[in-house]
Amino acid sequence: MANLDLTGDVVTLTQAICDVPSVSGDETALADLVEAALRGYAHLEVLRDGDAVVARTHLGRDTRMVLAGHLDTVPIADNLPTVLDGEILRGRGTTDMKAGVAVMLRLAAVLTEPRHDITYVFYDHEEVAARLNGLGRLVRNHPEWLAGDFAVLGEPSDGTVEGGCQGTMRVKISVPGVAAHSARSWKGSNAIHSAGAVLDVLRAYVPRQPVVEGLKYHEGLNAVKIEGGIAGNVIPDLCTVYVNHRFAPDRSTDEAEAHLREVFAGFALEVTDRAPGARPGLEAPVAKEFVQLVGREPQAKLGWTDVSRFAELGIPAINFGPGDPLLAHTDGEFVQVGEIHAALRVLTDWLS
Repeated sequence: MANLDLTGDVVTLTQAICDVPSVSGDETALADLVEAALRGYAHLEVLRDGDAVVARTHLGRDTRMVLAGHLDTVPIADNLPTVLDGEILRGRGTTDMKAGVAVMLRLAAVLTEPRHDITYVFYDHEEVAARLNGLGRLVRNHPEWLAGDFAVLGEPSDGTVEGGCQGTMRVKISVPGVAAHSARSWKGSNAIHSAGAVLDVLRAYVPRQPVVEGLKYHEGLNAVKIEGGIAGNVIPDLCTVYVNHRFAPDRSTDEAEAHLREVFAGFALEVTDRAPGARPGLEAPVAKEFVQLVGREPQAKLGWTDVSRFAELGIPAINFGPGDPLLAHTDGEFVQVGEIHAALRVLTDWLS
């Protein structure tokens, strides 16, 4: 496998790293290439934990910036190798988020004298269960590797700054019934029918749209799965509705859970997964400078990203990267070449 050229054209570099399949759990080949390429630069200290690679400058600057991006993708859908079609680069990972990773790799190679010290973080397992997340593993194993004053997560943001992120919570609501033969259904109680009351709550729910530090978030509460029944002639004695709640960062996970227990009062509710949001953090001087360089009005991040992990470490963080987030995970995933170059220009100007 050819070595990565970090100093050449950033679009070519994007293609090179996209064309190395790295579906979650299979990042080793790409992590090896990234580590080998970064070790070729004397101004970088290179560290590794599993399939996460960290590179740091040690120039004695007063401030340290952290640039982070994940190496993994969702499963390939006959959309590799990449195809460069004029000003559009198509293929798995082009938007989410190897274009952003390519920009950071090139910066790591060419910015030998940045005005801040910089830590570059390339990590694994972002697209799967939170417990496997490579950045989360670094937080647990090597929090000192992630120390910094401000962080930029290269998630696709359509070239604008997306501040903070929403929290997420998954719950299951169990509705009991009484089993009976379907020929004598009146002898039992149909749990699936009773679960209609849960769906009624969801249909009637009006999500908040709070403004947090100047950015407007849009919450959500949705059924994402429903289970019930054991046979075609048995009245089900249990139905479970799985619900996902996306909440604005003005609420903690405890507050979000309390809200759900109030909304679903009278039902048996169990939290199966939860992750806090992150406030925008755009009041920091370094964030204001970054937003000014981008030259576009910042937006709220409508989704959960790893800026939440930086927020838990006390590091203000934003989302900024090339690519339309609405194209992430789609079979027709692509990124505009101009957005890759624009992201590289903004980050170069900010750091140098």
